Amino acid sequence: MWLLFGLFSAILLGLYDISKKLALQNNAVIPVLFAATLFSSLLLLPLPILSHFYPNEMKHTLFYVPPIDGRTHFFIFLKSMLVLASWIFGYFSFKHLPITVITPIEATRPLWTLMGAIVLFSEHLSLIQWAGVAITLISFYLFSLVGKKENFHFLHNKWIWFSILASLLGSASGLYDKFLMQHFNRVAVQTYYVIYQVIIMGVILLVLWYPKRKETTPFKWKKSILGISLFVTLADFLYFFALSDPNSMISLLTVVRRSGVVVSFSLGAILFREKNILIKAICLLGVIAGTLLLLLT
Repeated sequence: MWLLFGLFSAILLGLYDISKKLALQNNAVIPVLFAATLFSSLLLLPLPILSHFYPNEMKHTLFYVPPIDGRTHFFIFLKSMLVLASWIFGYFSFKHLPITVITPIEATRPLWTLMGAIVLFSEHLSLIQWAGVAITLISFYLFSLVGKKENFHFLHNKWIWFSILASLLGSASGLYDKFLMQHFNRVAVQTYYVIYQVIIMGVILLVLWYPKRKETTPFKWKKSILGISLFVTLADFLYFFALSDPNSMISLLTVVRRSGVVVSFSLGAILFREKNILIKAICLLGVIAGTLLLLLT
């Protein structure tokens, strides 16, 4: 059942990526991200309020937020910092790169998660899994050659590196999520980490963007910003629900969750009419195939 929830989360993440790309076109990144986190927090804010005033009724639902102590808030705050760092790099890359360039990079996240598991938890790879690593890296290299046709030189394009950093930080967040779900209430984690995001983004907005707003891309309100909030909130809710299952495997769930790139790649290719779709699709399939081999023991 947790795999099914992971699959639904993946589909929603694909729609989230499309909404993100639409919202960021000719738009300022920082206020878009602030607005998206603000609306996400408004979607979740009723849960701790209802849980406080109607605890007996809420305890029998999937939406109960129990009281948490300062130690728990600290760990959740770290989660907020990690996710925001990933999102800031990711949002800037989404604004400046074609979505069909970004999605294969995002598809490598399970690889970095597995590498992190090897370093942190001393896990070992089988020969087949090492083959999966090799196929993923080769596909990623071939994809970089495709990027040169569109003047995206991987080693010299800072937005490519922003996307890679976003993927690395996102993988670290995935490893951290497993720890959080083992020790804390999943709804509390999702609710408070989004609330902390709003506070952090509010400071960034006021200190870094607002004083220089007239020197950068102006902010335009777009309905797709609401799509960002809705899809990422639902995707995270299903993801945390799946991850809280004691039988869930973070390595497998990460792969399933990243399958949402197929949705964003396909819809993005149609909506934004991008180039070299067939070659990019082959590279993306190579990344996915290599990632699937990582699951074999």
